Amino acid sequence: MEPLDLRARPPRSCYAELDGLMLMPRTIDKLRAQLPGGDADGYYINGLIKGISGYLLERLGIGEDELREAIRTAGSESDVAVWLREHTDGSQYPAINATLRRIKPKHAEDESLFREQYAQTLATRPELEFIIDVVDADDQRIFATLLPERGLTAESKGQGDTDERGA
Repeated sequence: MEPLDLRARPPRSCYAELDGLMLMPRTIDKLRAQLPGGDADGYYINGLIKGISGYLLERLGIGEDELREAIRTAGSESDVAVWLREHTDGSQYPAINATLRRIKPKHAEDESLFREQYAQTLATRPELEFIIDVVDADDQRIFATLLPERGLTAESKGQGDTDERGA
């Protein structure tokens, strides 16, 4: 797969799915941005604290380097989906998705650091309760001129999207 430049457009929404697994398209985008020729622009899998993508990989039992290599050699996301099915337990995807939908900032490794990293977004959107919604709203704030509002409807939750940013 080709590298991405996340300075121009964020990774896909946390709600976007690959083969029934939420957050994987976003994670793929962030890893593609780490390939030679890409630019992650501050997006990470794990930074000062474990990111939501880091949590996803942990739950799947795969490493960041391992998935990055699978992405680098894949011709398409369909190839990545096949690789994931060969290296993970697909029957766990619904339970993982359910957990991702209910993780709150208080569940972050360091809640105060999470709140500091997303302070501007949380100041304007104090009603946001779940990490995936905070992350999507942060992308919307940063890329406001490029993105329709995310995180409020199924249509705006990245289903069918091809691009995304953040934790």
